[in-house]
Amino acid sequence: MQYITILVIALGLAMDALAVSISSGIAIKDLKTGDALKIAGFFGGFQAFMPILGWLAGRGLKNFITGFDHWIGFGLLVFVGVRMMLESGKQEEQKHSPRETHVLLVLAVATSIDALAVGLSISFLHMPIVVSALIIGVVTFLICLAGVFAGKKLGQVFAKRFEVAGGLILIAIGVKILAEHLL
Repeated sequence: MQYITILVIALGLAMDALAVSISSGIAIKDLKTGDALKIAGFFGGFQAFMPILGWLAGRGLKNFITGFDHWIGFGLLVFVGVRMMLESGKQEEQKHSPRETHVLLVLAVATSIDALAVGLSISFLHMPIVVSALIIGVVTFLICLAGVFAGKKLGQVFAKRFEVAGGLILIAIGVKILAEHLL
């Protein structure tokens, strides 16, 4: 059951990176496979790395928060989910090409901050971090790779809906975590 939860978390976390990947696919007029691999690699890599940082921070705080860690996990996931849904309505302006490494770095960090908070939650829930991070990274990579190519075809019509769906998924997981500890 833990791996299904991690997979669902990975899908939720990947939604904002997917939206940016779709936008990147739209922005790059002469998209090449290498461009799509670079974009997906940045997003997948950061989505895998940030939960590990959050997990390490959570392990350091474990002794101080053991009695209410499930509330923290719930709160973080709901916060991240609500934030994703609220930000889905904002228009993103792309002044620089997503082909540029420094632009990708900023986008990858911005879309993976949520994964840092999820890593903190994973540490409180005693879930395996290496496997979790790998699943999150691979799922994000694959979704973003498809998203870049889909961006060429779909346009921006659906990008914001993916972010709202990701937020709802994270909120549902937060509620599930709280319910499991309270019942």
